[in-house]
Amino acid sequence: MITGELIGSGRTADVFALDEGRVLRRYREGEDASGEAALMTHLAGHGYPVPRVWPGPSASELVLQRLAGPTMLQALGAGTVGAEEAGAVLADLLRRLHAVPPRTGAGRVLHLDLHPDNVFLTPDGPVVIDWDTADEGPPGLDTAMSALILAQAALTMPAVAPVARAVLTALVRGLGGTDGMLLDAAKARRAANPTLSEDEIAALDGAVALIRSC
Repeated sequence: MITGELIGSGRTADVFALDEGRVLRRYREGEDASGEAALMTHLAGHGYPVPRVWPGPSASELVLQRLAGPTMLQALGAGTVGAEEAGAVLADLLRRLHAVPPRTGAGRVLHLDLHPDNVFLTPDGPVVIDWDTADEGPPGLDTAMSALILAQAALTMPAVAPVARAVLTALVRGLGGTDGMLLDAAKARRAANPTLSEDEIAALDGAVALIRSC
């Protein structure tokens, strides 16, 4: 399959343009993406906002709907979306996700990386991308992971720290507080993530404390 320009890169994958309506997501280490495609199809079937997905030319590739609009992170940076609204949208997306029936019956569907750079704000509403970390389990792990990612950004990324802290506060408020969050389990999962920097790992204790202070 002929790909166009590189239009996005994350910690584990690159995204290339295919045409006006589709992109190709390719995992650098050859990760099998078939489970991700099946999950996205399952979510779409239950009305959850994900991009349309088609099989890629290899097991480590997905063909995805090309989404119109900025990411939530871009919108926050441009000032077109406020932190209060962003936190409320993230909380709503998490609640809606955890209401979807699981595929295997072992808990609820969890994204485990739901943060502003993984939400596109399209003309039809927010759409959640990057499902490679998804799993099934207790919703409190998912909410804790989203909060922890924001808290780490607030402590390690000076350029976005004030916004990240404000979005975190709004997210915690939108979720009704931190009582249901599995923060210790989320911290352990983040600490074991090989793509995190030393600074991000060192900030985990402070990030948990920041969340609990919200």
